[in-house]
Amino acid sequence: MRVKEIYYWSPFTSKVATIDAVINSAESINKYSKDYKPIIINSIGEFNEYKEVLSKNGIEIINLFKNNIFKMLPKKNFLLSRFTYLIIFVLSFFPLLILIKRNKPDFFISHLITSLPLILFFFNLNKTKHILRISGLPKMTLFRKLLWKISAKKLFKIFCPTKGTMNYLIQNKIFPKEKINLLRDPVINITKINQMKKNDYKDENFFVCIGRLTKQKNFSIVVDNFKEILQIDNHIKLYIIGDGEHYKLLKNKIYKNNLEKNIFLIGYKKNVFKYLKNARFFLLSSLWEDPGWVLIEAAASNTPIISSDCKNGPQEFLGDNLGGILFRNNDSASLINAIKSFYNLSKEEILKKKIFAKKNSKNFTSFSHYVNFEKLLS
Repeated sequence: MRVKEIYYWSPFTSKVATIDAVINSAESINKYSKDYKPIIINSIGEFNEYKEVLSKNGIEIINLFKNNIFKMLPKKNFLLSRFTYLIIFVLSFFPLLILIKRNKPDFFISHLITSLPLILFFFNLNKTKHILRISGLPKMTLFRKLLWKISAKKLFKIFCPTKGTMNYLIQNKIFPKEKINLLRDPVINITKINQMKKNDYKDENFFVCIGRLTKQKNFSIVVDNFKEILQIDNHIKLYIIGDGEHYKLLKNKIYKNNLEKNIFLIGYKKNVFKYLKNARFFLLSSLWEDPGWVLIEAAASNTPIISSDCKNGPQEFLGDNLGGILFRNNDSASLINAIKSFYNLSKEEILKKKIFAKKNSKNFTSFSHYVNFEKLLS
C-alpha cells in the first residue's frame, strides 16, 4: 500500500499554540501510522529553529526558499505582523502553487494564513484533498465569509478543536454540515510533561498566568485587580509567563500600582510545567480561547484552575465548574469572587476538580489525536 503524504501549512510570526498543534500532530502521525507521512512546509524560514527537533522525530520539512527571509521581517506588534503576513502571502503564492502541482500530496492542511491555499486550490489541484483548520472564534468579516463560501466546494473537510467552534460554524451555514468535524489538538505528551516537571520552581505562594502578552490573553484584568487579590491573600505572588506587544503596558501598570515585588513578567519559557507544578493555582484570563492549551497543560499538571468563561474552550473543558472555577469574561468583580471561592474550597473539593480536569486532558493526547485524525482521513 502506498504511503499517503500530508502537507501542513502554518506560517507564523510569533510563538502561538498553533505551532505546537502542527508539530505535535505531525509527530503523532509519524509515530503511530504506517499509512501516512507528515511533511511541514517551511514558507520563509519560520520553522528553522524547530528543524533539529523535527529531524530527530523523523518529520520532513520542505523549504519554499533557500534563504531565511523570516528573520528579516518585522513582527513586533500587531500592524507589523500583519504586514509580514502580507509579504508571506505574496512571496509564497507561486512557489506553493508549483510545489502542490509538482508533488501532488494526498492531503493539504491549512492552519495559518489560510486565505492563500484557499485561493490556490482554485487552480485545478483536485488530486490533493484540502483540509481547513478553523480555531478560536473567527470574526465573520465580509471577505472571510465570501472566501469561505466560494471555497466550500473545493474543501475536503474542516477541522475544529472544540465543539463550540464546530457548532458556531454549523450555525453560520457557510460550509456543508457534513464537512465540519471535531479534531482535538494533541496538547498532552505525558512523558515530556513528567520530564519537565522534575525541575520544579521552588516558591512558597504564587500563581501563574501563561500566554502571549496580547489583548486576547487579557492579563491587564489580573494586574488591575491585584490589590484586591492581595486582600484575599497578602503574601501571594504572580508570575506572568510570555512575551508580546503588551509587555510595556503591563510593566507600566505594575510600576504605577507599586506591585514590582508581587507581579513578575518573566518572559517566554519553554518549560512551563516546572512553574505549574508548585503553583497555588493557574489563572486563565483570556477574552477568547479554543480550547486554551495552557488550560489543558495545567490540568495535566494537577494544578487547580480558575478561568474566564470565554468562548470557545474553557467552559467546554471545565464542564461548568466541575474541573475548576469559572468567572464571567472580562468581569473584575466576578474574577475576585472566583479567587475568593477557590480559597474557601476544602482540599477534597479541590482534588475533585483536579481529577475531573485531568481526565478531560486525556482527550488531548497525541495518541487520541492520531486515532481521530486517521478516522477522519479515511
